[in-house]
Amino acid sequence: MTTVLLVIDSFGIGALPDASKYGDSGANTAAHICGIIKGEKWPALRNMGLGNASEILGNPLPGVKPAKEPTALFGVMNEKSPGKDTTTGHWEMAGLILDKPFHVFPPAYPSFPEELLKAFVEETGCGGILGNKSASGTAIIDELGEEHLKTGYPICYTSADSVFQIACHREKYPIEELYRLCEAARRLCDPLAIGRVIARPFDGKPGAFFRTPERHDFSIALPGKTVMDVLQKKGVQTVAVGKIGSIFLEQGIDVSYHDAGNPACLARTVNILKEKSDKDRFIFVNLVDTDMIYGHRRDVEGYYQAVDNIDSRLPKILSLLEEGDRLVITGDHGCDPAYRGTDHTREYVPVLYQIKGQPGRSVGIRATFADLAATIAESYGAKMGTGKGFFG
Repeated sequence: MTTVLLVIDSFGIGALPDASKYGDSGANTAAHICGIIKGEKWPALRNMGLGNASEILGNPLPGVKPAKEPTALFGVMNEKSPGKDTTTGHWEMAGLILDKPFHVFPPAYPSFPEELLKAFVEETGCGGILGNKSASGTAIIDELGEEHLKTGYPICYTSADSVFQIACHREKYPIEELYRLCEAARRLCDPLAIGRVIARPFDGKPGAFFRTPERHDFSIALPGKTVMDVLQKKGVQTVAVGKIGSIFLEQGIDVSYHDAGNPACLARTVNILKEKSDKDRFIFVNLVDTDMIYGHRRDVEGYYQAVDNIDSRLPKILSLLEEGDRLVITGDHGCDPAYRGTDHTREYVPVLYQIKGQPGRSVGIRATFADLAATIAESYGAKMGTGKGFFG
């Protein structure tokens, strides 16, 4: 049996009950996009039951009507862990529920503790840093890229997430050198409980800088076993595509493809499925563009088109699955492009769990993303210590 789990990064479907604690009351990534972009949309997701899932929360999606006979089990999932970031969301859907949030640096200059920066400069020999504040990744390289080229100082910045990000021009720091800086920062950030250190390479000239695709996430160590560890013990081949391997530090992963961008990750998924296997497989895919390129930049049209491009590839993916195989679609948090600010939003995420050849039905509002991990484990005859499966 093969299961393909596609995470549409930041594809939220309505503010969680505790969203006000995060300043996110009224956020709804999917509904706001559907309300702004007119006409019928996303036919494959509609057929699976995306509109049905949203109506569970009382939030109709304009242009995505509930399917009369949805092909997938459909519902929405509540994030039980505190936070609204990539690591927290992915870990929880893999069965790791956090009891306390990762540390977040303050947004205003200076964001980083003096002791951290002193140790970073001494260990790396970089001479100093630029930035030291919360910022949009594209904005800060426009602001500080020229100075970075003159001084050679890496641009270090954060966001509303638990991140220490390092942006360097490829002429000043080849990719491996940038990764070396990030490895040093990762060690120094571990005692501070920082979720991710992120390499942000860029290229170009002043006034025309652009980020390059060698981004790499250096995650904090996992606090326990995930569904992938459990599946490995059952002899299931675990395959990661996109930034999944980085998020999970390659733990529990047999084969890891670090493709960058949705087109490459979707193409990789199709190619994996074309290679028929006599092994049971679990293929875990992150589709980052919705979040990184469009959500944070508050680009409603771009976000809609990115989802539309994913939707257009789903029939091909389904055609490569055998009877009884699974295609699962979900998100890891929200990033409402029609909301204020540029940060993630604390939202429910949809879950569409299609078993090829079987009809769909509602699985309601799930108490935790970990219910998905429990469901996937149970489908292979395994058990998780967290979550409740859809068939329990």
